[in-house]
Amino acid sequence: MKKWTVVLILGSAQFVMVLDGTVMNVSISTVVADLDTTVTAMQAAITFYTLTMAAFMLLGAKLGDVWGRRRAFVIGSIVYAIGSLTTALSPNIETLFIGWSIIEGLGAVLVIPAIAALIADNYTGSARITAYATIGAVSGAAVAAGPLIGGFVTTYFSWRYVFVAEVVIMAIVVLFSRRVTDSTPPRKVRIDVLSVLLSALGLVGVVFGMLQSKTWGWVTPLHSPEVNGVAIAPLGISLTAWFMLAGAVLLYFFVRRQRELVAKGLPPLVHVEMFGIRQLRSGLSVLGAQYAITAGLFFMVPVYLQMTLGLDALQTGIKIFPLSIALILFSIVGTRLSARWSPRRIVRWGQAILVLSAIVLLGSLDVDLKSWIFATGMFCAGAGLGLLASQLGNVNMSAVSSSESSEAGGLQGVFQNLGSSLGTALIGSVLIGALATSFASGVAASELPSDVRATVSQLTEGGVAIVPASSVEGIAENAGLSPADAQTLTTIYSESQISSLRTSFFALIVIAAFSMLFARGIPNEVAGGKPGSKPGGTRSGEPEAKPESQRAVPRRRRGRSSRPGGS
Repeated sequence: MKKWTVVLILGSAQFVMVLDGTVMNVSISTVVADLDTTVTAMQAAITFYTLTMAAFMLLGAKLGDVWGRRRAFVIGSIVYAIGSLTTALSPNIETLFIGWSIIEGLGAVLVIPAIAALIADNYTGSARITAYATIGAVSGAAVAAGPLIGGFVTTYFSWRYVFVAEVVIMAIVVLFSRRVTDSTPPRKVRIDVLSVLLSALGLVGVVFGMLQSKTWGWVTPLHSPEVNGVAIAPLGISLTAWFMLAGAVLLYFFVRRQRELVAKGLPPLVHVEMFGIRQLRSGLSVLGAQYAITAGLFFMVPVYLQMTLGLDALQTGIKIFPLSIALILFSIVGTRLSARWSPRRIVRWGQAILVLSAIVLLGSLDVDLKSWIFATGMFCAGAGLGLLASQLGNVNMSAVSSSESSEAGGLQGVFQNLGSSLGTALIGSVLIGALATSFASGVAASELPSDVRATVSQLTEGGVAIVPASSVEGIAENAGLSPADAQTLTTIYSESQISSLRTSFFALIVIAAFSMLFARGIPNEVAGGKPGSKPGGTRSGEPEAKPESQRAVPRRRRGRSSRPGGS
């Protein structure tokens, strides 16, 4: 038992970090009512929670090298607990945004890279493989348990108690953190502020632009913000496109900056040459896609269940239960399969099952989502995500040496949280944008009087808010519509919601299918198998034995930074 105490401590912190997003998703309608806010504001808070982590994860990994990994882990845990307490006590959406999306996110950027690096410090060989698989399974369990925990606590107590519990867990983690060995001494590393700004602003630009696409439009302006009555749409192009373009340009200059620092013998924020390691590149790409799918699924399904069907948080959690149980089960199955199957085979099976699940979910859509086909689709989605969760942590961390584990852990955190941010922003924007389009088309094609159609069109010109379908009739009557017209409008809105959900599931199919292209570099050799038994990838359990062809060029380039002042 003592051998696995470290995994228990680190896994507890990992569980809390991942739990937050899914807990809040099933509590959306309750939080919206409690804080007198909107689904759109909650989408922004959910997106920026993971975006804060993605934007500053590389800085967090570097601070772990400077302060020491265990010290960074402890400091991050304390900051995270402060953020959780602020969130629990928040009287409005602004305070929740600061406590949850910002403070908790900043605490997590210190904790997540440290977890990956400390696993490498405390375990070797097959024990390290098991430890990384366990952390992956813990992440999967947190994703799975979040809806049930959040649903039960929100329904019978308050969503705030979840965050109070997080404070207690993180306090216990800090109390027992001395049992974690930190064998890597702190290093005097100069942190390049310009690199931090370029990476953070670049990521925020891309994701914020995508987040606002539902309001501003992707390219053609829909409802641009105004200054002194003048719509802001430079050269007739939506601000969404400009934000995403600016973000991409900043990220390009970030990459150039890292190469310049290495050429001068100075430590970069991240060695971009690490992306020359095929195994790491593939593992990170698949990880990002996995979290994008998870975040998208966990945003759109709860929104529909609560805002259209009027289910409470617990009922929502029960609806998602097939995914939850499958995710935990297949995380264990994937770990067991590692003794017989290569990581690439397991990952590809997981990806194929994810595509299948999205197709099944699309075919199962009806008004109340009560069919067994929907439950089957959710179970398959959990199975695919569980298989991926069991492999990707070890695939990524075994691609580098133990001295680079902190940096690789930071990259893993970036892709994990960037994927979550993009998934929530993209799928959420597709859902809300499709709802507006479908509703407008439904009203235009209806038999409502022309003056009513004109009034509705004018009122929804800036987009359609996601509200409970049951409330539409009352809103329509308050706006002066007759009971018959209000009932017609309610029917159109309900049909528009199911149509927008169908569009979102199709977008999920596209993401899942596209992600299959990223798996080529995943090792095709069974962990612990005989050398050469399955050529094509690095053995997962032996990070030092990477084929020279995969690491020679990146290693030579990184060698310059080992001179004085380097990392």
